[in-house]
Amino acid sequence: MPFGNKSYKSAETLGYLNSQQALADFAILIRSLKHNLSSEASPVVVFGGSYGGMLAAWFRLKYPHIAIGALASSAPILQFDDITPWSSFYDVVSQDFKEASLNCYEVIKGSWAELEALSAQKEGLTELSRTFRACQDLHSLDSVWDWLWSAFVYTAMVNYPTEANFMMPLPAYPVQAMCKIIDGFPSGASKITRVFAAASLYYNYSRAEKCFKLEHGPDAHGLHGWDWQACTEMVMPMSCSQESMFPPSGFSYKEFAEDCMKTFGAKPRPHWITTEFGGKRIDRALKRSGGNIIFSNGMQDPWSRGGVLKNISSTIIALVTEKGAHHVDFRFATKDDPEWLKELRRKEVEIIQGWIDQYYADLKRLNNE
Repeated sequence: MPFGNKSYKSAETLGYLNSQQALADFAILIRSLKHNLSSEASPVVVFGGSYGGMLAAWFRLKYPHIAIGALASSAPILQFDDITPWSSFYDVVSQDFKEASLNCYEVIKGSWAELEALSAQKEGLTELSRTFRACQDLHSLDSVWDWLWSAFVYTAMVNYPTEANFMMPLPAYPVQAMCKIIDGFPSGASKITRVFAAASLYYNYSRAEKCFKLEHGPDAHGLHGWDWQACTEMVMPMSCSQESMFPPSGFSYKEFAEDCMKTFGAKPRPHWITTEFGGKRIDRALKRSGGNIIFSNGMQDPWSRGGVLKNISSTIIALVTEKGAHHVDFRFATKDDPEWLKELRRKEVEIIQGWIDQYYADLKRLNNE
């Protein structure tokens, strides 16, 4: 927060929140640490997950003289322009729920129309305020929509095999747990009641909440900063296909740019990331100019389709797990971790150990010349 509490105040201060600035900050930090710790010859490997994973991969490309390698977990570096199908993110969210239970997927898919019909009735919003245990009376359907949408998307992202509290405290395999709630209702129950109960798992697994702040809720994860980045450089077009459990929708750059202008007074640069870091035909570019990067992705993660899913060279490796969720390899190890997750981490350690061994072997040879 370079300007303290005023950092998020305007486009002038937020302008420093961008990927190139972040990479440069890390470069200066690493050089400073090495100098201050008298460890100029020590090798450095950068680790990152999600946006941090993108930074890790890009750092290795931009600053190869500072980091000998990068582990980029769940890094959607191909989610830009038209490299990845725009509907892929929500298609994966939907697939996660469909695999857990077809009925669950269909209840969620049908709930949006039910919500719309109820909100159009005279006392509809009052009834929704009651059903969703809102702390204050609701003024629009949008807040209910966003509340549910966020719960389903984030739960798919963090569908971890063990209990975790990354976004919220959640049980192991929370998508399955949500679907169990939906499927547990008697056949006469409304879709609205079912989806509320399922989303409550995400917002209230600890059962501490007496009511929910559906409107003007707290920005617990600092997502306002991401909104700024999405409105400037991180332009990732997304749409919902007919296969999605969310209502079908397209992506309009014009509408998106107008919203960004209204919110931040800034205009998006839709092709900047692929200009600055590349993306199209990434395999050709990285084969020629990159090395020592692990891209790890779990196919349960909606962001995985924008990641690197195939080996590019002998030193740019893709590790893909069928049951993995968003940077699951970076979660704390627990006694309940499944064997596939332990194996993934073993592979990562083995590859990184190889980079370090190679670095010291090269250093020794240079010193002997």
